[in-house]
Amino acid sequence: MTRALYALSGDPITHGHLDIIKRAAKAFDQLIVAIGINRLKNYLFSLEEREEMARRSLANLKNVKVSSFTGLLVDFAYENNVNVIIKGVRTNQDFEYEHNSHLISESQRLGIDTFLLFTRPELSHISSSAVKEIQKDQGLIHDYVSPYVKQSLEKKLSKQYIIGLTGEIGSGKSYVGELLVKLAQKDNVLAHNIELDLIAQQIQEDLSEEKYELVRRDIIKNFGQEVSKNKGIDRKALGEIVFADSKKLTKLNEIMYTPILVRLRKELKNKEGLIILNAALLAETKMMDLSNYNLILLDVDEKTQEERLTKRGLSKDQIKRRLASQYNFAKKKKIIEQAITNHQHGQLFILENSLTNNEQKIAEFWQNLKKYFSL
Repeated sequence: MTRALYALSGDPITHGHLDIIKRAAKAFDQLIVAIGINRLKNYLFSLEEREEMARRSLANLKNVKVSSFTGLLVDFAYENNVNVIIKGVRTNQDFEYEHNSHLISESQRLGIDTFLLFTRPELSHISSSAVKEIQKDQGLIHDYVSPYVKQSLEKKLSKQYIIGLTGEIGSGKSYVGELLVKLAQKDNVLAHNIELDLIAQQIQEDLSEEKYELVRRDIIKNFGQEVSKNKGIDRKALGEIVFADSKKLTKLNEIMYTPILVRLRKELKNKEGLIILNAALLAETKMMDLSNYNLILLDVDEKTQEERLTKRGLSKDQIKRRLASQYNFAKKKKIIEQAITNHQHGQLFILENSLTNNEQKIAEFWQNLKKYFSL
């Protein structure tokens, strides 16, 4: 059996590390991933946390074992009957460092060799340090780390516990989000209900930055002058157009996707505690990674749904068109469950919200949510 060793600090483990590990795991029968302990280094995560992040990120690699070590790496390799140490190289500086490390290992005369694997170009900019800096400014890191690591960074650096809240139109998302915030406050837990639709409204109506003016022009260009209102967008007129044509709704979502993410960053900055990302189209627009595939999906019966939408002033024809423009409960549920399976992380909470006075059920649900995030 051929056995190799790959060492890292794992503070945290990134997709750059994972790529090297996966390639090494294909070349050797067994690979030990060793989390190093350097007393001269200040780590963000404890050793136990770093090991857990590595184990979860590597759970699908059956020939990979996660361990930890102190002292000389070459000694650890010798004691574990390993003849090859794998090193990942991103830059010229990495190459020089690893060359010197190899010479030191050779000087110990233990017969252990070094194999270099060069980082793929598209991953060469990824480092643990860069990921931490991006998270500090609420940047997007889901392309750099696994969902579990992303959730761990949000907790450690930003003191945030993010969950998505979604459901069909008329399922009571705003009501549930606001009530969860009140219940959290009663338990002395910081909580924020961020409605992505309100962020979209600000972009379409109020924000004066040049980019958002261009976004509004793009909307008018694609959907006609009739959606123009003063210096903003007539959201009612826009709604009539996009909810009658799924292709046009998809186009609007494409236009709004990046501006919403940029504004969401500003909303998240300096907010601590439970963060509820409230949006009808989290599953449809593939924004589930924002909440690390932790989602609350509201269920509502047709009668209650129609009554709520009628109170908003929508006609039966308008209700029908809007419901047709979104995935129904069953399809949302299927997509969310599949995403959780694919990413090996996340939790789907289903909350039935048909009753008008549903405070007790939501209060019970809050206790479960509090336990899940250890709030």
